[in-house]
Amino acid sequence: MASSGIRLFLLSLLGFALLAGAEVHEHEFIVQETPVKRLCNEHNIITVNGQFPGPTLEVREGDTLVITVVNHAQYNVTIHWHGIRQFRTGWADGPEFVTQCPIKPGGSYKYKFTIEGQEGTLWWHAHSSWLRATVYGALVIRPREGKAYPFEKPSREVPLLLGEWWNANPIDVIREAQRTGGGPNVSDAFTINGQPGDLYNCSRQDTTAISVKPGETALLRFINSALNHELFVSIAGHKMTVVGVDASYTKPFATSVLMIAPGQTTDVLVTMDQPPTRYYVAARAYISAQGVAFDNTTTTAVIQYDCGCHTDFGPSIPPAFPTLPAFNDTSAATAFAAGIKSPKKVEIPSPVDDNLFFTVGLGLFNCKPGQQCGGPNNTRFTASMNNVSFVFPKTDSLLHAHYYDIPGVFTTDFPAYPPVQFDYTGNVSRSLWQPIPATKLYKLRFGSVVQIVLQDTSIVTPENHPIHIHGYDFLILAEGFGNYDAEKDAQKFNLENPPQRNTVAVPVNGWAVIRFRADNPGVWLMHCHLDVHITWGLAMAFLVEDGYGELESLEAPPVDLPMC
Repeated sequence: MASSGIRLFLLSLLGFALLAGAEVHEHEFIVQETPVKRLCNEHNIITVNGQFPGPTLEVREGDTLVITVVNHAQYNVTIHWHGIRQFRTGWADGPEFVTQCPIKPGGSYKYKFTIEGQEGTLWWHAHSSWLRATVYGALVIRPREGKAYPFEKPSREVPLLLGEWWNANPIDVIREAQRTGGGPNVSDAFTINGQPGDLYNCSRQDTTAISVKPGETALLRFINSALNHELFVSIAGHKMTVVGVDASYTKPFATSVLMIAPGQTTDVLVTMDQPPTRYYVAARAYISAQGVAFDNTTTTAVIQYDCGCHTDFGPSIPPAFPTLPAFNDTSAATAFAAGIKSPKKVEIPSPVDDNLFFTVGLGLFNCKPGQQCGGPNNTRFTASMNNVSFVFPKTDSLLHAHYYDIPGVFTTDFPAYPPVQFDYTGNVSRSLWQPIPATKLYKLRFGSVVQIVLQDTSIVTPENHPIHIHGYDFLILAEGFGNYDAEKDAQKFNLENPPQRNTVAVPVNGWAVIRFRADNPGVWLMHCHLDVHITWGLAMAFLVEDGYGELESLEAPPVDLPMC
C-alpha cells in the first residue's frame, strides 16, 4: 500500500513537471587531454569532450541537468556550475574539498540539479587547481516554454567566452608559484571563444567571427572565464544595451564599454545599424593593483555583416577598432558598475540578523629559515579575509564533514569582524601583513538575513577583488571608495532597485555592501574569483544550517559521491 502511494506521488510529480514543460537534459563530460594549436605551437591541454571551450549547455528555467563527469585526465577534477543556486543540492556544487572530494583520474561522478528561478547566462568550469584555464563552457538558461524575454526577441544569440591562455601548462605555472611563494607567470594571451584573434602571431585565420545581417538585433552573452584578469570589452561602432548580468535581468542601459570580472556574465543587445563591413569586438585587462605584472595584450573577435551584396570586405580591409579604456581606468569600471540596476522595485530582505564586516586583500608569510622565497623581500604571497588565510582540507570535504558531524576538519569561529580595526585603505602597519592560516567557517541560521560589508585593504597593494558566493544570489546595496563608514555610507544604500548578482567586483581601495537571505542549507564557499588569490587563501565558507522539515534541509549525499 505504501509503495503504491509513493508510486502515485511520483507519477503526480512527473505529471506536474510535464505540465510545466520542464525537461531533463543528460550529458556526458569526458575530461581528457587534447592537442590544440595556439600562438604558433601545438599544446596538450585538458578539455571536456575534446572541445575548447567546452560544450555550451542550453536549458530552460525549471529544467533538470544530469551530467556524468568521467575523468580521463592525469589530474584530479571537479566541475562547478557557476551561479546555479543548487537549492538543497549542495553535493552538486563542485568546489574541490568544499562540497566534494575531487574526481580522481579514472573516476566519475554524476552531477544532478534543477534550475529554478534563474534566466540568462551562467557558465560551468573546473574548480580544481588551475584546470579552469581550459575546462569551462557556457550555460544558457532561457525562459520556460511560452514565456518571453522581457525585451524584444533577438534575431540571434551568441555566447562569447573571454579566456586566458598560457604557452605553458597552467597547472605547472601555479605549482611553480606555490613552490617559490612568488607570483605566477602571467598569461600569454586573452581569448574569445578559445581564439586569441588578429593581434597575436599565427592567430588571424582562426579569429572568432560573428556573422550578422544588417538591421537585426543580436543578444551577445559575455562570460569572463579568464583566471586572473578583469576585462574591459568594447565593440567598434556599436552601442551595447545591457539587459542581464549573472542570470538576472537588469534595467536596460546603453554603454560603449563593459567591465566584466572573472566569474561574471553580462548579456547585451546589439543592433546591427552600421555600414555593412567588419567590426572588432576587443577585450583587454582592467588592472587596479599597483606595480603588478599583468597580461597587456588585446584579444579580438570580428562582427562580420552579411549584406548579400558583392562588396569585398576581405582581409585587405581591416575591421574598425573600438576605443577601450586605459588599463587602469577605475572611473570607467565604476561608471559601468553604477549603471547596473534591477528592472523593477526589489523586495529587500530585512531586518538584518547577521551584520558582517569582511576585509579582503593580500598579505605576506615569512619565508622558512634557510629557504629562498619568491615574494617581496624573501617572503611568500598570501591572501585573507578578516586576517584568516583559508586552508582547504585534504582528507575530507567540508560538506561531508558537516553532514556526518566529523570532527577536526573545520571550526565555526570565522570572525564576524576584523580582529583588529585599522585604516584599511591607508598605510597599514607591517604587523598586520601576516594572516593566520586556518579552515574557519561562519555558521548561519536557516532563513537569517545576512549583510556583508566587503572592504578592500591596501596590504601589499589595493586591488579590485571579484568576490563570488556559491549557492546564492545577493543584492548589491552600495559601493564606494575609502574605508566604509556605517553611519554615513548606509545613507547611500539603493533600497529601490539594487542589482542582483553572484559575483561582486569590490572596488580598489573601496568597499561593497551585499545582502541575501540564507535560505539554502549546506556549506557554501565565498572567495575571490582571481584564481591566484583563492590559491593564496582569499576565501571563507558559510555553514547554513537546515531549517524545518525536508524542504528546508540538505538532501542526502549521492551514492557515487567521490571520497578523498
